[in-house]
Amino acid sequence: MIEDSTLVIAMLTQEELFEKTLSNIKEVKARGAKVIAIALKGNESFKSEVDDVIYVPRSGWMTAPIIANVTTQLFAYYVAKTLGTDIDQPRNLAKSVTVE
Repeated sequence: MIEDSTLVIAMLTQEELFEKTLSNIKEVKARGAKVIAIALKGNESFKSEVDDVIYVPRSGWMTAPIIANVTTQLFAYYVAKTLGTDIDQPRNLAKSVTVE
């Protein structure tokens, strides 16, 4: 499933899962994927393992995943906007959403 054209966004925001996530990053990189990491500000121990990093502010263990998810949503929004995708009318929306 992972090949040269695959983009992987890895969330490195939970300290207790850091080593496992880093191991997964190394595995997908070995298969040719491009990896963008979302990480807590100040953590640079993994920079050589990824292609790019988006830093988010340090926060509590309950809010860090929310901040990381908002970051991925904004990333997707701006990529779609840059590519000229109709953000307000996504392709195949009618197939997945039924309006009454």
